[in-house]
Amino acid sequence: MAAKVEPFWKRKNLAELDSAEWESLCDGCGLCCLQKLEDEDDGSVYYTRIACKLLDLKSCRCSDYPNRRASVPDCVQLTVSDAAQFKWLPPTCGYRLVAERKDLPLWHHLVCGDVDAVHTEGISQSGRMIAEGTVADEDWEDHLIFRAG
Repeated sequence: MAAKVEPFWKRKNLAELDSAEWESLCDGCGLCCLQKLEDEDDGSVYYTRIACKLLDLKSCRCSDYPNRRASVPDCVQLTVSDAAQFKWLPPTCGYRLVAERKDLPLWHHLVCGDVDAVHTEGISQSGRMIAEGTVADEDWEDHLIFRAG
C-alpha cells in the first residue's frame, strides 16, 4: 500500500512553493482587492465593500491580473518576503493560513475541488461589492464590512 502524500500546503512552507502552487493558494474571494482604510490612531485596517476598479464584482477575480500594476500602481503583490505582514489579509486567506502553518478550510478549492465553493459558502463578497468610483472618498467609512487581524 502506497503512503499517502500530504498536500503541498501542509508539507511546504511559502518559500518552497513553485509559482503554480503559489497562485493556487488564492481562493478567489477577492477580499484582498477591496479598498481598505487604516485607523491613524492604532493602525487597524478595515475592509470596505468597495472593490478595486479591476475586480470583477461577480467572479471576484482581477480583470487584468497580468497587467494589474500598470493600471493600479499601488496593487499589493503578495510575496514570500512579506509573509510576516500577512495579518492584514482575511483570516480565511490561503496565503495567510500557509504562512501561519495552518490548514486550508474545507471550502477552499484545493481541498474540495470546487472553485465556486468560496462563493456558495458566502466567504467572498460576490454580489455584495460596489465599484470603486461610485462612492466618494469621504463616504468610504459608510461601507466598512470588517476589521483585519
